[in-house]
Order: sequence, then C-alpha cells, then structure tokens
Amino acid sequence: MKRGMLLAGLSILLSGTTLPAQIAGDVLGMHNLGPGSKSPITGARPDPCTYCHAPHSALKFGLWNQKLTTQSYTTYTSHSEANRGRQPKLGSDSNQCLSCHDGTVAVGDTVVSGQVTMRGSMYPADVFGNNMLPSHPFSLVTPLKDNIDLAASLVASHRTADPTGAVKLIAGNVECTSCHNPHVQAKDLISLNFLVKNGSSGQLCLACHDPTRTKSGQVNPLADWATSAHALSTDKIAPTAQLGSYPTVAGDSCIGCHAPHNANSTARLLRGQNEQDCIACHNGANISPIEPYANVFPEYATPKIGHPFPTSTNPHDASESTLLNNNRHATCADCHNAHGAEQVGVFAPAPLIRVSQRDIAGINASDGVSVLTPAVNQYDNCLRCHGASTGKQVLPIYGYFPVRAVSAGDALNLIPQFAVSATSSHPVMHPGSSGLAQPSLLANMMNLNDSLPGHGRAMGTQILCTDCHNSDDNREFGGKGPNGPHGSKWTHILERRYEFSQAPAPGQLINNLFPNPDPSVNGPYALCAKCHDLANQILQNTSWIRHSSHIDAGFSCSTCHTAHGISAASGTLSGERLINFDLNVVAPNGGLPISYNHASNTCVMVCHQAAHNADGSVTQASLRRGPGLKK
Repeated sequence: MKRGMLLAGLSILLSGTTLPAQIAGDVLGMHNLGPGSKSPITGARPDPCTYCHAPHSALKFGLWNQKLTTQSYTTYTSHSEANRGRQPKLGSDSNQCLSCHDGTVAVGDTVVSGQVTMRGSMYPADVFGNNMLPSHPFSLVTPLKDNIDLAASLVASHRTADPTGAVKLIAGNVECTSCHNPHVQAKDLISLNFLVKNGSSGQLCLACHDPTRTKSGQVNPLADWATSAHALSTDKIAPTAQLGSYPTVAGDSCIGCHAPHNANSTARLLRGQNEQDCIACHNGANISPIEPYANVFPEYATPKIGHPFPTSTNPHDASESTLLNNNRHATCADCHNAHGAEQVGVFAPAPLIRVSQRDIAGINASDGVSVLTPAVNQYDNCLRCHGASTGKQVLPIYGYFPVRAVSAGDALNLIPQFAVSATSSHPVMHPGSSGLAQPSLLANMMNLNDSLPGHGRAMGTQILCTDCHNSDDNREFGGKGPNGPHGSKWTHILERRYEFSQAPAPGQLINNLFPNPDPSVNGPYALCAKCHDLANQILQNTSWIRHSSHIDAGFSCSTCHTAHGISAASGTLSGERLINFDLNVVAPNGGLPISYNHASNTCVMVCHQAAHNADGSVTQASLRRGPGLKK
C-alpha cells in the first residue's frame, strides 16, 4: 500500500478543488496483491479479491478471508479528548484493515487457502504495530461525546457533515473505512491513499470538525479557520518536505501540520514536536515563495537569541492553563493560534493584538489571573508568562538585569509596573497620564534605518510591547524580517541597541561608559531614540538641566530610569518620569537613603564614585573622575 496512507486529520479546512472522481483501470491499486501488480507485496494467487474475501467458507464478516488479528492496541489519548478509544471489535472494519496493517498476521494468511506464497513486503509506514498513539482515534466508545469543534450531527444523528455522504460513521463510530475505501485507491488523484473522496483543503477533516459551530459560553478553537493564513496560502510546499500530499499550504491545510498516521508527536498528531511543527514551514527551506517576514527560524539562530523553546519535561499542551507558571515555556502555540492566525496587512493601533495572533488566549491585566479568550490586546497574551505566573526566572543569556530601588516584590511581574496605579510607566496598558510635559517625544517613531524623525508609525496614546521587544529586522519598522519578539541580536530581545550602565559594585566606577554617544538609531541608546529626540531635546536639556552632562559622560539611561514602570512610590522616590535608580550601579550617600526630589531636580546617592548631595552639589568620592563628569 502506498506510503503515508491518510486518515482524517485533527485540524480543519474549508472547501476543496474539484478533481475527477477516480482513475480508470486498476481501481484496487496497491490492494491488488496478484502477481504482476504494482503493489510492494504480491502473491501467487491471480484473483486479487480472494486475498481478503472468499465466496465460500470465509468468516462471516463480509465473506472475510484474511485471518483476523487479535492484537491489543495502545490507542490515542489526550488531556482534552472527550471521546476515548476502545479495542476494535473482532471482525469490524478497523479490525479487518489491521489484520494486515498491524503486522501480526502475515499478508496472504487466508482462512480458506492457508498461507498464500507472497513476495516483497509492505511499506514500513503502513505497519502500525500495537501503538496507535500517533494515529487518529478510531473505534471510540459509543455513543460519541459532543464537543464545540465537532459537527453537531455526529452525536445528534450519527452522521458526518460531508454533503456527499462519502465520509461516514460506521455503526455510529469512526473506523478506518470512514475515510478510506479499500477497493478504490485513487478517488483522490493526488493523494493516492484510498481516500473516500478528494481530501484537498481538508475536506475529509471538515466532515467531522466544524469551525463554524457556536454554542453559548464555549469557544470554538477553529472558529476563524476560513480566513486564516494556513487555509488561504497558495505558497508551494517542496515535495522533499514530506508535509502532505498536496502542492500548496492551503491544499495540505490540516495534514501539513497533523499526520493522521504515524505522527512524530502523539500530542495532537503533530508532524513535529510543538515548535518543530511550525519550523518545518517557517524555516524558509520548504515553502516557495516564502516572504522574508514568514521566515521565523533564523530569529532563534546565533547570534540572535529568542524566546526559549520548552524542554521535553515542560511541553506545550492545548489543554494547559492559560496562566503559564513557568516562563521558560515559550512555544509558537503560546502566542499564535495556527487555526486563526492571519497575515498582517494593516498594523492595528496599539494596544490591539495583531491578526497574526488572532484567537490566542490571554490574561486579564486587572487581576492577573482571569482568562481572556481570545486576547483583545497584545499585552494580554504577554501576561501569560510575564504577569502573575510563578516560576519566572532571570537568565543570563538575555543580558544584564537591573535591580530597581522601588519594586513591588516580584520584579518580573509587569502588571503593577504598567498598571494605572503605577506612579509612572510607559503607556502600554493604559494611555499616559502623568500630566508632565514630554518635550522629547517625536511625532513619529523612527524606522530602523532612519536618521531623521517622521518616517515610522505616528505616535499614539499607547504603545505595544513589541515596539521595544521585537526582531531587530522586523517588517513593521522598515526591515524585512518577522514582527514580534521571536529573536534579536540585541539583549532582552530588544528591537534596537540599548546599553545598560554596569559597575562592579554599587557606587563604584561604571566600567562600560559611552562618552559623547551617537544619539541616532545606531548609537548605544537607539531604542530610546526610536521615540525620543535625543539630539534636539534630551541633549539640549529641555526636560532636565543635567541630561547632557550625564549622557556626554557616558552614563546610560538605565542608571536612573526604569524601562517599564514604577509600581509604587517610596518616601524618597516619588517615581515621576520613570526615575527608579539601578541599585547595582548606585549606592546610598552616607547614612541617607537613595532619593530624588523632582521639584529641585536633585538626588542623594553615590554613583561612579561621585557623591550627589541634596543641595545639588557633587563631591568626588575618589581622585579618579569619569570622562566629562561635571559638578
């Protein structure tokens, strides 16, 4: 039998193209086991039907002549599966098929004639053994149980939704012959796998899986399949990729990601384990033509660093909690729903989620726990890991991590840092409301290659997480690569260069100064320069008289400012303008706490071995002076 025999997949597709009903000539195809046939295994008997059937003395099950298997199988199961498998009944359609395809009974071992002399062997992919975990469920416990993404008729009337009636339940159950006609190999002229009808564009899958079904209070995970990129893409698939039978992404649809038999991953019958399933297409090698922004895998390759893939002990599962209590669990499916994701044509205004993440789940920022299905804003999805979840970690691979003077306990929980109650914050979860003038803000964000403002997206009242955490060559801001925090050559998956001042100990000399820096998108503070006019505003001291002296001396913005927000104020740090000193760099001045007075624009602390005093004076704590340091 031809390699890669298909059953019904788990994903969904809509309409398919029309092909001729079947080929002329040898309709048995590989099931013609007679001498001289094209089957990989042939026998001495010239009459092909008798390898399975006999008109006299056969078993009572459809005049069955092949000895039946009595193998016990490990059947498909999953955390979210409502319908559980049972062992196929002796003599049932599936038991008859498996009497050759589980490999326990020799082909040609007949009831009437004994063992027929055979030559050759079956393709290994068509021998399943006793492990049915990587194959579509069959011989289910009846009556079938309903589910939001199943056709209502399966339970209500024991019929599939196939309008032609070719895909059918067998005695109210899913069996091999629900999707396969063992007597006709080529009703589908492309997928020569004994399908009951043309299977392109997921027509077999649609017979049982219904993306249009709605029920009050339930979310159909397949709801937007019809408009998804995977349902509509005409990009061609390289035959060597072995991702399915059909030449295009839309033609393969479900079987491009799911393997109905012998899947590499038992979870959801994926062809690859979690993210490997997506990378099979999004690595740029197997799809032609593939847009550069759909070629995601290079974003994870050295010298770039991306979100970490989950480990074998912490894999993604469709039934897992939306609040992920381990932020090392970042797989494609945590941020993208393959059944609903669309190609981004127009970038929606912040903070709305992009259609590339359509139908993905999120966490409500108001409490950090309740689930939003689907997520409305981009940050809803980010909060699955970067909010109230436990088990979060700081990994050195992402670069230096500052320790802020004011923190609300969990420094990795971004909800209090961006909340309306925050003393000040970048306007991610709500519009800016500090009331302080922002003279440095540009009218437009700078694109990646801009030397002048005004060429990027117009500045709005809110920004996105991906305005800072993004691929360093992303399409939205002038590059050709994918959008989103897949990976970047800059630390913390930042879109552009951003240097953090670092010192061997608090108050000691900073060992990575950048004196008289380039204030453009190419300089050490390029990320800040995306939205703030460093050259004409910050360095001209329009918002603070000592900006230029500190920047010219080589001190990073990170020494005084936090990038996200200040969750609370203290008696000495009120938190205006994101001022929240890095305690790895600054130290207390004598016995006084670190403080900042907005009214007088003065601070009390020691930085770079210089003591900053409440009266605005600076006393050198060492004979060594930083370049450009001014009193």
